[in-house]
Amino acid sequence: MTCDITLYGNRESGHSYKVRLALVLGQIAHSYVPIDIFVPHTDRPEPFRSLARFGEVPLLTHQGQAYAQSDAILCWLAEHTGRLGGESPERMARVREWLFWEANRIGLCLPHLRYARRFAPDDYPAGAIDWLQQRFERDIAVLDAALAQGHAFILDDTPCVADFALCGYLFWADQASLAVPPHVGAWLERIRNLPHWKAPYELLA
Repeated sequence: MTCDITLYGNRESGHSYKVRLALVLGQIAHSYVPIDIFVPHTDRPEPFRSLARFGEVPLLTHQGQAYAQSDAILCWLAEHTGRLGGESPERMARVREWLFWEANRIGLCLPHLRYARRFAPDDYPAGAIDWLQQRFERDIAVLDAALAQGHAFILDDTPCVADFALCGYLFWADQASLAVPPHVGAWLERIRNLPHWKAPYELLA
């Protein structure tokens, strides 16, 4: 499939990794533009600066239209291609359930734990990191139970964008000093074994 798609991302952004992983594993033609997120917004290049309504990566553009927020982009990709979870309205509904869950659960606590433990521990008030750790442990147990149902990926035996959303930051669990339970670990290994898979820093170079 030929798509006029550009993805703007950053090598330290697990949210960027989610989207790049979907594009690469889905073999969706695209170009990738790295953005330095450690410079002020006013110093970031055009057209990213004008198109990114929240000033954040990832940002995806297609034929002049800009799409922001990783899970919203993943929904668009699945629906646009009719693959990766977009094969039917019923399958897409199940994808959305996991994307909304991820945004409020794993996608909340894990990126903060990684940021706190890798980059800026002093940015968090007393007790915040412990609270995030406890929440991660509850959330990862939910994911582990879902992956214990006997199918290879989160919905069934075919990977979808919900898998890529859920796994994005989990490939950096070590940077957050976190361990993953066995069913999650086995699922991550199955994703690693998919054709064209690459680790975050390789894919977001």
